[in-house]
Amino acid sequence: MNYAYEIRRQAEAAPRAALPAVASAMWKAFGEGHLSEAEAEALSGLIEARQSSPRPAANMGNAQVLRSPVSGSANAETPGIAYGLTGAPRSRTGSRPRTDASMARRRRWAASGRLPPGLAARFTLAEQAVLAVIAVEVAKRGDCRLAVGHIAAVAGVSETMVRNAIREARTHGLLTVEERRLARFRSDTNVVCIVSREWTAWLQLARSGERATVARLSGGGCRSPQGTNTPVSYPVNLEGRKGQKRSRGTKLAAAGKPDIANSAL
Repeated sequence: MNYAYEIRRQAEAAPRAALPAVASAMWKAFGEGHLSEAEAEALSGLIEARQSSPRPAANMGNAQVLRSPVSGSANAETPGIAYGLTGAPRSRTGSRPRTDASMARRRRWAASGRLPPGLAARFTLAEQAVLAVIAVEVAKRGDCRLAVGHIAAVAGVSETMVRNAIREARTHGLLTVEERRLARFRSDTNVVCIVSREWTAWLQLARSGERATVARLSGGGCRSPQGTNTPVSYPVNLEGRKGQKRSRGTKLAAAGKPDIANSAL
């Protein structure tokens, strides 16, 4: 029995959870003298590489198998191992909206100006939309007690994005989250409060601007013209049109001129 070949085959085909058992069997065979030091070192490196590799893609079925890229192996088929994946950190690109309407809501909330520019630059477009919804609720009631699903629907994002945005804001010291336990497995909605002085001052400025706008639209100030007592140096004729015609005829008669309009009739 070729112990090196058998252990290598198991290390390449075994799932991630079974790799510790394969490593234990490998070191046991090495202790009994069935493996040389070079073979044990090579097998140990293979097992460690499998353990540190990224998890397989979720959309790969059991029937999708890939050949092992390790040189010197028996080219055994390894199910569920995605080839070419790297352990690079995930870039913060946001989440993809499901519909055009959700994308429009997301952009409107992000552009509503509920965050100072310096704070908004730290978050993605979706996170800005989530924090804008929270800011509006805090401005109305003093804190935000909306459910995660409610915030996600209003902002046009997913529930996972709502949790990520709140977690990121807590990391920067902008929010506090109070959990309200009702029972062992039941909780009420969390209470989210804004503690950032910069953000609070920005919201106060926004509220004062909104109050001024409402005052202008509701008729505040001097919108209707008001008359003044202005002295007039000439008499003002307050009679109607008939009176004006009679006065005109009287003036012409007094001046000795015929009234052409009345004579034509």
